[in-house]
Amino acid sequence: PQKCDRSLIEELFSLAFIEEAANVVLIGAHGLGKTMLLKNLAHQAVLQGHTARFTLASDMLHDLAAQDSTAALARRLRRYTSPTLLAIDEVGYLSYDARYADLLFEVVTRRYHRRPILLTTNKVFGEWNQVFPNAACVVTLIDRLMHRAEIVALEGESYRLKEAKERAERKAKSRTPTARKQR
Repeated sequence: PQKCDRSLIEELFSLAFIEEAANVVLIGAHGLGKTMLLKNLAHQAVLQGHTARFTLASDMLHDLAAQDSTAALARRLRRYTSPTLLAIDEVGYLSYDARYADLLFEVVTRRYHRRPILLTTNKVFGEWNQVFPNAACVVTLIDRLMHRAEIVALEGESYRLKEAKERAERKAKSRTPTARKQR
């Protein structure tokens, strides 16, 4: 990223947020390294003896929605509420119905004040009504995520797009008549 609070990111790697049960929300466009930071923080937590679960938001929500009974859902919720750290990647890339919003709300509520959530999103909280249209719990969901949270905003251009442009330039140069004669 071209803009980020480096001192905040370095502070996060002390893992003090785990003891505080403070959430960490990484916000920014695609290709800025949110997932890499999320995975590295979770990895550091595991190295320090904490339990952690990494999941894509879509995988977790589909998994929870597929449970066919209240008892099965309660058992499956423990998968996401029992680890010390829950890392949820890519909230905001897809939109979900109210049932999925309710399931995310349930996970956040069960972890609230007890265990932190690491979360990446490409949407500022004001745009989450696009992610969960017609969901009554969105305001409260955001409120609980943000309460005692570290918000890390990343800005810049996608590193994947940059690498793709550089690759295309290298390929184009290798196709020039001079490059072909040198082979």
